[in-house]
Amino acid sequence: MTVLVTGAGGFIGGHLVADLLNQGKDVRAVDIKPQDEWYQVHADAENVVADCADMGDAHKIAVGTEEIYNLAADMGGMGFIENNKAECMLSVLTSTNVLVAARDAGTQRYFYSSSACVYAGDKQTDPNVTALKESDAYPADPEDGYGWEKLFSERMARHFREDFGIETRVARYHNVYGPLGTWTGGREKAPAAICRKVLEAKHSGSNQIEIWGDGKQTRSFLYIDECLEGTIRLTRSASFEGPVNIGSEEMVTINQLVDIVSDIAGKRLNKKHIAGPTGVRGRNSDNRLIEQRLGWKPSATLRAGLEKTYSWIERQVHSNSRAAAQ
Repeated sequence: MTVLVTGAGGFIGGHLVADLLNQGKDVRAVDIKPQDEWYQVHADAENVVADCADMGDAHKIAVGTEEIYNLAADMGGMGFIENNKAECMLSVLTSTNVLVAARDAGTQRYFYSSSACVYAGDKQTDPNVTALKESDAYPADPEDGYGWEKLFSERMARHFREDFGIETRVARYHNVYGPLGTWTGGREKAPAAICRKVLEAKHSGSNQIEIWGDGKQTRSFLYIDECLEGTIRLTRSASFEGPVNIGSEEMVTINQLVDIVSDIAGKRLNKKHIAGPTGVRGRNSDNRLIEQRLGWKPSATLRAGLEKTYSWIERQVHSNSRAAAQ
């Protein structure tokens, strides 16, 4: 039987395909983008260009699958999701069609990648936020656009489990980052954007970096390897009803995030705070449920993951600079 990964041309999807192939699985990797735009293309996978928002395509790619990891969505960092709410909500077509196709194909297990953006805004107004537990998504007041789509799709997965017996699993990802991801162009998230900005300042000789807002907003960031481990553990768990956080509990301000990257780069920078999308004031992951139910929670330090991410982005910047000079 085949394991299907939708959104396989994206950051998390590309890493997940690699991990599943290393486990000896037969993997069908699907994305709407042309393959030359995929972050990773693995020769050992069955690589398919298809539109999961199209019901016909969704049914075709689900045939013969035992597990489906649905990561396909139109999304990006805060700058993207705050300015493209309708585009983000249209991902409901993908979420719906892949779940229906899983039911019709007799797929045993279905994983849905949700987001910490589902959490109620009134619980995220203070930088010194109490870590968000899974029940804090209700009463509902999620991130407008993107968060509402994710919350609706979570509920749909729940009811497909109740009504049709599909073993659905839902993870709420908290700011996943790492190498081989988006690092420029407007869809990148904070860790990659800051790595790029620090590198640009280092190469230009500038002593300044621009930060959206006052930099006191807080977040936790999850390294990609731990995201993958949590995702697979959850999907193959014997029993797990309801969404669960997959995120780090190491909370930092955006100013502190800049300081860590600057230290890795060996470059002292002055912060210039400017107007821009900042999202909620504080967000952190409460990992008690996943530790209780799966006996595991993410534990890697932010600095360790940033060192790897910075090194990879540095190579991309150098590669782009050499290409531009030719």
